[in-house]
Amino acid sequence: MEKSLPGLRREQAAEAKKRRFNESSESRRHHSSRACLNSGTDRTQHQTQKDIDTIKTEEELQSITFDLSQSAASEGVPIRFFSGLIELVDAYYSPSMGLVTHLQFPVQREDEMDDEAESSLPPQLPPRNFTNDTKEEQVTKSLSDTYMARLQHMDLSILQEEHQAALQDYFRTSICLTWSNEISRVLPSLEMANRVLDQQLSPGIGHLSRQISVDSLQSTSFRLEQLTKLLYSIEDKARGAVYGSAGYEGGHRKSLIPAVTFEVKQESLGIATKMFLKVDVESGKLFYKKAKDGPEDKYYVHNKILQLVKSQKMPAKISINVESEKEKVMRKEFVFEDAKKREGFCQLLQLMKNKHSEKPEPDMITLFIGTFNMGNATPPHNLSSWFLCKGQGKTRDDTAENIPHDIYVVGTQEDPLGERDWAETVKSTLRNMTNISFKQVAIHTLWNIRIVVLAKPEHENKISHIFSDSVKTGIANTLGNKGAVGVSFMFNGTKFGFVNSHLTSGSEKKLRRNQNYISILRFLNLGDKKLTPFDITHQFTHLFWLGDLNYRVEMQSTEAEYIVTKIKQQQYQELLSKDQLNMEMSEEKVFLHFEEEEITFAPTYRFERYTREKYAYTKAKATHTKYNLPSWCDRVLRKSYPLVHVVCHAYGCTNDIVTSDHSPVFASYEVGVVSQFVSKQDPDSSVQGKIQIMNCVATLLTKSQTRFFIEYHSSCLEKPVKTAEGDNTQLSDGFIKVWFGSQVQLTPIISDPEYLLDQHILICVKSTDCDESYGEGCVALRAAQFCFTEFQITLTHNGEKTGTLKGGIQLHTTECKPTEKLYDFIKVERDDPGSVKSKGGEKLTLSQALDISNPSYMGVSYKSGKMKDKGWSYSMQPKAAPGSRSPTSKHPAEDGKKSEMFDNPLYGSMASGSRPKDQQKDLLVPPDSFVCGKPAEGDPERPPLPTPRTRSFTCSETSPQASAPVATHPMKAKKPVMPSRSDTTQNKPRLPLKSRPGGAEPPNMKVKDYREAAEIPGKQRAPTRPGQTSRFAS
Repeated sequence: MEKSLPGLRREQAAEAKKRRFNESSESRRHHSSRACLNSGTDRTQHQTQKDIDTIKTEEELQSITFDLSQSAASEGVPIRFFSGLIELVDAYYSPSMGLVTHLQFPVQREDEMDDEAESSLPPQLPPRNFTNDTKEEQVTKSLSDTYMARLQHMDLSILQEEHQAALQDYFRTSICLTWSNEISRVLPSLEMANRVLDQQLSPGIGHLSRQISVDSLQSTSFRLEQLTKLLYSIEDKARGAVYGSAGYEGGHRKSLIPAVTFEVKQESLGIATKMFLKVDVESGKLFYKKAKDGPEDKYYVHNKILQLVKSQKMPAKISINVESEKEKVMRKEFVFEDAKKREGFCQLLQLMKNKHSEKPEPDMITLFIGTFNMGNATPPHNLSSWFLCKGQGKTRDDTAENIPHDIYVVGTQEDPLGERDWAETVKSTLRNMTNISFKQVAIHTLWNIRIVVLAKPEHENKISHIFSDSVKTGIANTLGNKGAVGVSFMFNGTKFGFVNSHLTSGSEKKLRRNQNYISILRFLNLGDKKLTPFDITHQFTHLFWLGDLNYRVEMQSTEAEYIVTKIKQQQYQELLSKDQLNMEMSEEKVFLHFEEEEITFAPTYRFERYTREKYAYTKAKATHTKYNLPSWCDRVLRKSYPLVHVVCHAYGCTNDIVTSDHSPVFASYEVGVVSQFVSKQDPDSSVQGKIQIMNCVATLLTKSQTRFFIEYHSSCLEKPVKTAEGDNTQLSDGFIKVWFGSQVQLTPIISDPEYLLDQHILICVKSTDCDESYGEGCVALRAAQFCFTEFQITLTHNGEKTGTLKGGIQLHTTECKPTEKLYDFIKVERDDPGSVKSKGGEKLTLSQALDISNPSYMGVSYKSGKMKDKGWSYSMQPKAAPGSRSPTSKHPAEDGKKSEMFDNPLYGSMASGSRPKDQQKDLLVPPDSFVCGKPAEGDPERPPLPTPRTRSFTCSETSPQASAPVATHPMKAKKPVMPSRSDTTQNKPRLPLKSRPGGAEPPNMKVKDYREAAEIPGKQRAPTRPGQTSRFAS
């Protein structure tokens, strides 16, 4: 019985279906015959030909034939073919609705289906066109009574009686009827315009239009409200449609960057002459004028302006290298009113070079970083001063305020607004400022902590690999009132990371804030998932950390008034020395290797709301009075890979946004980016490049007995590369020294040097037992641009220092002239007394350029005070030297003539000779094959050697002679010059490798060192003792 039940049900269903078919067959045939009769008698040959004309193409014919054949063949009916369009159309109009024969089961016709669909709905009354006059009269009367009642409370004694009567009559009769008629006339037109602007009508708008028509009998005030909403909706859609079609930067409109004129002074024969420089970014021209409103005397096109050289000694002075008509380089020097004007001029010239550059992709962009603790209060509508970097501290000049940033990163804490409302507020503010509709890259919120990233529309296709995440650090790490949100993405080939954090509050909770930072590093999941051994401080080319970090000024509460007095006097240095964040960073307890621009603005917390004249540093509690001393709670920090371009143009706070007890903080950066590289070399003929890393020695802070190996990661490598196990040696101070003697060769995916010089190698020291990381670091391939280079990096893990790694790196690739970067357009001249001074009016060539450097390119800033450890150093570049050069810069002239460094006999110590047999393992010496040879004479295309190299500037006291190399004629009886190992060495290059302990000693020669600019020739300086800190006048 159970097996036959399904079969019985199928038989019953088939019989029922057959019965229904027989019942409807007669009616269907009757209906089809009537339709065929009507169509056959009424349709003429002209109509048939008209139907045929509607089928325009052969593809449509094939499509119709396919549909008919598929329908017919679905039940096994033979396919019918048609010889022409007329036969096909006749078949389509047949009683069987275009099919060759009847279907197995009946199909309802379209009119029958419509009838059934309508019958399923409840009956509806036809629309009525009359209105309820009684209701309208009541509404009008109610509105008139309201106006009349308000009119009674007004003093109309000064008006004449006839004017009072006219007002009462107008409010009693005319105003309501006039408004009602106008609304009834305007609303249909506005609804039609709204539908035109919004083709895909959303349910909300559709409901709004129906509501307006249905509620036409409601009060006039309600209809006015609906009319206002509809007008706002139409305005937003019209603006979006116009911007979407023409674009904010499209069409013939007024330039966003107007021409700016600067007043300068030019010295000629000791006489200062007033002049005017006019910068026209849009036309790409720099004009020279003798009068501000007078005619332009001369102008230079952007491609004739070769370089801007900023004077370090005179902050308002600048030199412009321009190309003359005879293809000679002329140097023109000008002095601006102040340093701020000079910076504005440089930013405009840099923008002009970028705008008119022939490069398909930019190699530098500008970033705005802003942080604001809103204090759970709605911010003001006008936030322009924040995004224009106006207020206290290092701010942008007014001449550069029209320059929009490429990317805006806005972090907020205690934000009471929703994501959509805040994002629209930021977008509208930027749109009003720049006339550019910025695209939203990402937005992420954790409770009241939020980060928003916006970018220019032209950069939308350059941004990829967008990630966002959040970490809670509140009570028990489960509450999100404290924590961090982060966003990461790639801009072409450059990785960016942004973290907005709100750390634990309270002056006494410094250690808790440090722990918050460590937790965020460990658990914030951003960036490339393949780089799991590395925390976020190593995963990004540029990492920016912003937010309310809540570090306070660590002083007694009794000194509150003293602090306020110092702030009013703008004497911040004493207070900054007591800043908890500065002290923790100097002790390497938090934000290791992060950098912050110098603070020159007042503390941003804790103000009395709605004013910036008073700090509210006391807060009454139930049992005591809590003190919140004025502090720099809101900060912006950054950490970048070594040897990348970063310049901070602004860092300060606003004065006019007073809704919170915090002031918004802004920072503006110019950073270098890498484009998606396409090699111009023939892959078949080009030489395969290679990266060799050797003589690596790691010193790890651990007592573990495990074995270690090194793992190399990079975007230029196809996959990570591992080394063999190292040899461990236990040290007495709790460290382990590991020698990785084997030489590692890395094969890049692209061998083009222009590509490789922008790459970095991430290094991770791991344990062989559990694959656990014991320290990570980064090495820049640009350091090995010309020859073998030694490096030393600090190993860190989860924000803590775990050791150091020393080694050597050599880059093997084809020789080519490095492409000049756009950010190399602006250099900094080191005003050294020993440098060559150009004569007045003398024409210079680029090969005769003075000691020019781009300190920001090497991560060097002119921040006052002690330089902080960056976590890396290279033998090719003195660490953090204010006069250090870019690897691509030209070699300077010394003492008014060509440098004699290549004639120094000490240089032969690296080019020839063999290594001592008793050489120590940790001594970093390149093999004999890695020789930095002298560039071929007469070959100007070959890039010069970088000035700071692993050779000495020391020269013989007598005239140079062609003496034999040191290594071939050792003289051990003489004492070598000992180099300083201090990290604070600024201007003194390191000595040759052979002159260090453990190597061959140099010949005994009395030397005269010209490395110190202020040293008088003829005086002998004693050699620096090991471990002694060298001090040079900056």
